[in-house]
Amino acid sequence: MKITWLGQAGLLFEQDGVTIMIDPYLSNSVAKVNPLNDRRVPTDERFFDITPDVMIFTHDHLDHYDPETAPRFFAKNDKKITVLCPSSVWQKARTHGNGHNYVQFNRHTQWTAYGFRFRAVKAEHSDDHAIGVVIEDLGEGKTYYVTGDTLYNPTIFADLPEKIDVIFLPVNGVGNNMNATDAARFAKATGAKQAVPLHVGLFDDLKPDIFECDHRTLPEFYKEIKL
Repeated sequence: MKITWLGQAGLLFEQDGVTIMIDPYLSNSVAKVNPLNDRRVPTDERFFDITPDVMIFTHDHLDHYDPETAPRFFAKNDKKITVLCPSSVWQKARTHGNGHNYVQFNRHTQWTAYGFRFRAVKAEHSDDHAIGVVIEDLGEGKTYYVTGDTLYNPTIFADLPEKIDVIFLPVNGVGNNMNATDAARFAKATGAKQAVPLHVGLFDDLKPDIFECDHRTLPEFYKEIKL
């Protein structure tokens, strides 16, 4: 599995010709609402050359479901995209139509396609419909957990599988996200074999290495995460 950090909470999974994209924020739309959140790393336009097989949005905030980024993917018609998103996003995303399959992906929902099983799990965030996503690679037997934006809440653990190979989680400590200390506690509690910190460096001066955790892997913007 090749996994690339798109910046903020965005991830691109690629395996055997299948592409899965999560929460791409590839514009500067947040700065139009709050100039303090002007992006500090330029957008890499090459990611718009990809039409993902599966597009996942974890919640309805601009840096996750971006009204400037998402329509550029939905305007493509070279393939039918399966779009998995909770109700708060689904109401907006499906208005783009264009033959894509917009699936209401709320907590506990499962969707199996392309050799993967996707499960929506609880997230504790200011969007009441926010979710995390567990991605199970049915071929390789690996399990990836993308928490989405969330605070540390012990009730989340009941939604999770016993085995997690890699967890991806926010560590910036603002906007109802875990700080680096709680993120390390959270990662340990899940039993994940590797942990990747996200949601830093785009709107702030934080670096991924603020996340002090055993078995951590630090990502770099627009590069493959070496797991």
